[in-house]
Amino acid sequence: MTTRCVISGGGPAGLMAGFLLARAGVEVVVLEKHRDFLRDFRGDTIHPSTLRIMEALGLLDELLALPHYPFRHMEFSFGDRAVPVVDFTPLGERTGFVAMMPQWDFLDFVAQKAADYPGFTLLMRTESEALIEENGRVTGLRAKGPAGPVEIRADLVLVADGRDSALRDTAGLDVQDLGAPIDVLWFRVSRTSGENPESLGRLKDGSIVIQLNRGNYWQMAFIVPKNGAERVRAEGLAAFRRRVGAATGIEAARLEEIDDWDKVKLLSVQVNRLQRWWRDGLLCIGDAAHAMSPVGGVGINLAVQDAVAAANILAAPLRNGTLSVDHLQQVQKRRLWPARVTQRFQVFLQDRVIRPALDKPDAPPPLPLRILARVPYLRRFPARFIGLGLRPELPRAGEVAPGDAC
Repeated sequence: MTTRCVISGGGPAGLMAGFLLARAGVEVVVLEKHRDFLRDFRGDTIHPSTLRIMEALGLLDELLALPHYPFRHMEFSFGDRAVPVVDFTPLGERTGFVAMMPQWDFLDFVAQKAADYPGFTLLMRTESEALIEENGRVTGLRAKGPAGPVEIRADLVLVADGRDSALRDTAGLDVQDLGAPIDVLWFRVSRTSGENPESLGRLKDGSIVIQLNRGNYWQMAFIVPKNGAERVRAEGLAAFRRRVGAATGIEAARLEEIDDWDKVKLLSVQVNRLQRWWRDGLLCIGDAAHAMSPVGGVGINLAVQDAVAAANILAAPLRNGTLSVDHLQQVQKRRLWPARVTQRFQVFLQDRVIRPALDKPDAPPPLPLRILARVPYLRRFPARFIGLGLRPELPRAGEVAPGDAC
């Protein structure tokens, strides 16, 4: 196959980049190694920044017709004291909330919209395996699909296949590890209609638990010190259920749903980024360029903004066959600062708030959170940082209509 751009990875960054490039008249092929988008560790938070992008594309109402919960406030409970910390409502009537939506629904939606453009091709069950290089330049990739080997030549290989990207490693790009003192145990518990629908963070008796509302069940994240999952398992499943119950107030009968350790998945937290995101003919975006902590749930939304920036900068040179290293450098230059500052903020919270809370369970809420609880107006500032991020992106006007030839 020959195309203008081949994208490795059908996650938020890869699919959004493919959609926007096809919308701008660029031939693009997206490779996704799985048969569908259902995953254990898909983030479910569609932040205001992404909602604004969908609004600019004229797709917001259609997206929000899918099942979701509008999460407008964020609070964290220390012991029995609830501390409100974020209010998203000042970010707009149509976009002043986080849409709690299964990421597979979001990805299906983007894939369906991208399929309206003739220049877009999505190959499922097709896994990237190696780069094709000629005279020091990346000129495509080799993959394995359901019918056997696939070779795709392209002006650009866009790497968007996550924090464990093999293509990124093959390209020889150096990763800077910023450190993560925590890991996450990921599981679910059924939800009753009388419970607070807002997603909650709870710290009690040395346990930190995040509850994400997925309609008829809670998606739960139990925070443990780095490499501490084995110690939790060694204490036994009954002890684990008791700790979850003590932190959340969920009754023991519902917690019996966690009846096997196979239902509790380990998410190893990473915070890192590439020193250089590109090589001639190759560019990394999303988690492949900067793995984010789950703190704030911002990873998916930074990935989407990377995709928007990449499409805005690269569409014309890709369409015209004039792509150069300078264009790839422009993408990194635009997106590096938001990624760097967000990661610094996440590392600060991990080191100064979360880890001390695990070590000292009786400590009072940190001073910044106590101030946010007392002064409601200030909650719009973390809402803007979490909800919109730094240097939010919006797509440029489309240059072809669905059904038009590229």
